[in-house]
Amino acid sequence: MQTYPSTLRGRALTVVTLATFSRQQTPAPKETHPMRNRHRSVLIALVLVGLASSSFVLCQADTLEIGHPAPDFRLPGVDGKTYSLDSFRDAEVLVIVFTCNHCPTAQAYESRIKQLAADYKDKKVAVVAISPNDPQALRLDELAYTDLGDSLEDMKTRAKDHGFSFPYLYDGETQMVSRAYGPVATPHVFAFDRQRTLRFTGRIDNSEKPDRVTSHDTRNAIDALLAGKPVPVETTKVFGCSTKWSEKRESAKQSLETWAKEEVTVKLIDEKGLRVLAKNEGKRLRLINVWATWCGPCVEELPEFVAMNRIYRNRGFELVTISADAPEEKEHVLEVLKRKQVAADNFLFNGSDKYKLMDAVDEKSSGPVPHTILIAPGGKVLYRKSGPCEPLAIKRAIVDYLGRTYK
Repeated sequence: MQTYPSTLRGRALTVVTLATFSRQQTPAPKETHPMRNRHRSVLIALVLVGLASSSFVLCQADTLEIGHPAPDFRLPGVDGKTYSLDSFRDAEVLVIVFTCNHCPTAQAYESRIKQLAADYKDKKVAVVAISPNDPQALRLDELAYTDLGDSLEDMKTRAKDHGFSFPYLYDGETQMVSRAYGPVATPHVFAFDRQRTLRFTGRIDNSEKPDRVTSHDTRNAIDALLAGKPVPVETTKVFGCSTKWSEKRESAKQSLETWAKEEVTVKLIDEKGLRVLAKNEGKRLRLINVWATWCGPCVEELPEFVAMNRIYRNRGFELVTISADAPEEKEHVLEVLKRKQVAADNFLFNGSDKYKLMDAVDEKSSGPVPHTILIAPGGKVLYRKSGPCEPLAIKRAIVDYLGRTYK
């Protein structure tokens, strides 16, 4: 370990949370030169573009080692701006945290990253968050703890909803930055000194549960760098969701193909059966959608419910669809359900009085279809909507009930 000059003592630090960038491993240079770093980054980019155009398949890059310079980057942020290393040239210390929207562990640390930024903002600390994940490499069932995916648009929503006061950058399109730094999980921290030499890599602290934290590893590293002292622990293990490299796109595609083959059925149900469904005396969160084949918006939004079912069904959630078609239209109802791949608990009301149908499902329904209602075990309604559904609002209600982090 290196002892830093006394001129750094009492100076400010910069914390940055970034997505990963592809990198070729090189030995630590004897001196750091900004222009050399830029040339190296450009060279790496050109090589990777060439590889991407061939049949070569990139493997996960090694994690950047202590003593190496920070690879440059040029990435879009949720605020519409583009950021590079030079954007933080005034920072005494740069901390890059690779994080994302969907991961339960990453979500558990969102408030701590915000607090880190707030605590060091007057010490010239820059906090930047960048997502390393390729959104197309995410399986739907990997989104079970979130209302949002890892696309740039979803990142904008998360940053706005949670009031992120630091840049949140997107590297999911090429993952070149991510491969250069080599984060193995989200979140993963990389802290650089004033010369942008890596001095710490690892976890934020040692527990997802704030009340169980006994080792504030990132803060310890920051404080040491600010004081001009050696970082007490330079590397730690990281726990979280694995980085979603683009090579996983095939797995995501295969999962959709597998789910498309699931059996789709429909059963007749009477008014009494509907009232039992609405009471939800079971242990699973129940989403009920009343629809009809003759209702254009109903059929159009069925894929949204299919996706939600695939996302949350392994977490104490179930989807129930109830068709308001005439009983004699059962085969047509089944044909539409199969075409839309609705492998759920599908029912067709066997009566002719549609008012009885709606009253049995939800007495507060105004009558039209589609009608959607989310019911917790015991019968409490968490969401209801007559007319086209609001997928994001439903997902938020689901994860607010089921939880966004590991228990």
